Amino acid sequence: MKLLKHLICLLFYFTTSFALGQDAQAPQADSQELHNNLLVAVAWKQTAAEYRALYYQGFNLARMRVELALANHTSASKPLAVVTDVDETLLLASDYWGYLINQGQDFFDDASWDRWLPENRAVASPGALEFLRFCESNNVEVFYVTNRNQGDATYQIAVANLQAWDFPYVDQQHLTVLRESSNKETVQQRIMQDYEVVVFLGDNLNDFRRKYYRSSVEQRLSLMQEDRERYGRDFILFPNPTDGHWIRAIFGDSEPPPSDRNRQVLKDAATREAWTP
Repeated sequence: MKLLKHLICLLFYFTTSFALGQDAQAPQADSQELHNNLLVAVAWKQTAAEYRALYYQGFNLARMRVELALANHTSASKPLAVVTDVDETLLLASDYWGYLINQGQDFFDDASWDRWLPENRAVASPGALEFLRFCESNNVEVFYVTNRNQGDATYQIAVANLQAWDFPYVDQQHLTVLRESSNKETVQQRIMQDYEVVVFLGDNLNDFRRKYYRSSVEQRLSLMQEDRERYGRDFILFPNPTDGHWIRAIFGDSEPPPSDRNRQVLKDAATREAWTP
């Protein structure tokens, strides 16, 4: 009986020690990481079927607009075209945002973005390639207008990113990469002189018109409300909860630095409307 008790004690000791050892070796998430501002937004982008469905919905709407334009098009009309943004509209940077979280960063970071882009890791958004190929097969030209700044290689990086997914019309006539400004309206106006633009595609209201580039939440909301009849018709908007000029309206800066002050500003924005029992 004593021997049996002794064996049971030894077994309990080794089992407990092994479990404790396993727990000690298990990676523990830092409390700051668990409060990262990006967690919910990036989790949604990386896992939600709803996120992908919104892209299919947007490109389905765009196709219907193109089909309608083709049905009403005459030989005397200007040729048809679509004008589109690139990042988070046609190309998604999912693993870049995962990288930021793993680095303990909770705001967009220019330096790591400039290292990530040349690696060509972006993926085509759901429905993007099918829609653009539909445009190409119906002689509807596609114009890409994006703003990036990776130095002298900026344009070639953008070309490589788009060509990696075999998007049509990736050439100097159809691709504009703005380096010094996010104002796309001058390029859009130039395209509209020669083409009938059926739809504009983007993940940011500023992709459609410069007037939305405001440092006020209320101003952007008011301007959006003025154009409410144009969404789903002239403007097709895709979801982006991680970055964009909605952030500028909150901070006065599209790429605010990570700081406790800015985290408080974000919290204040998230509780503009809050229930108080």
